[in-house]
Amino acid sequence: MGLRILIVEDQPDVAANIWDFLERRGHVMDHAADGDAGLARALAGNLDIVVLDLGLPKLDGLDLCRRLRAAGRGVPVLMLTARDTLDDKLRGFAEGADDYMVKPFSLRELEARIGALHRRGRPPAHAPLRVGDLTYDPAAMLATRAGRTIALTRTQACLLEALLRASPAVVPHAALLRCAWGEDEAEVAALHSHLYELRTLVDRPFGAPMLQTVHGVGYRLVTPAAQTTPGASAAGTHPDDGEDAA
Repeated sequence: MGLRILIVEDQPDVAANIWDFLERRGHVMDHAADGDAGLARALAGNLDIVVLDLGLPKLDGLDLCRRLRAAGRGVPVLMLTARDTLDDKLRGFAEGADDYMVKPFSLRELEARIGALHRRGRPPAHAPLRVGDLTYDPAAMLATRAGRTIALTRTQACLLEALLRASPAVVPHAALLRCAWGEDEAEVAALHSHLYELRTLVDRPFGAPMLQTVHGVGYRLVTPAAQTTPGASAAGTHPDDGEDAA
């Protein structure tokens, strides 16, 4: 499942290389070119990982991390910098970093470390998931919305869990296909059919739709108050409606 990753890096070529590499692997990317913008985005939440340079304009990376922790934000921070002495690393950890990599670096190692940080910090797989008034219990494979129990098939449960864990980010078609069918081949049309049925269970009886179709990209699950997001449709999309595959 793709992670929501913020890159705070003032060197455009470095930021672009990281963005392109990780986006091709299904992650949802964001970028800030200075410390002030990076802190604002990190404080806004809805991130899984922050990849943070230290030598930034406007606000140094160490100061950014310190302020982020002082604000009570526990998002994992991976410092990625040319500062390579032991004292630099120790200071980074003291200011709240979870990991520290020195430039130049391997993109594959960066991805591996990001994955390890996410696994270390995520809640147990059996913990109930909630967005708005919709809750899903992975252990029981049961969802509830507005106090009403919703029974799910295995595939519906897998798709709903992926959407809840990523919310409010878009989950691409390819990631949902891997979630539901693993390495087995499956058509995007089959995915649309399952999401259509899932929508009839978790949306239509309640009058406030949460499951959005992002045409040509994937799906996302949002609270009803967030339904005005540009480029997304909350209306039911049947698999025969002609949506393009990602």
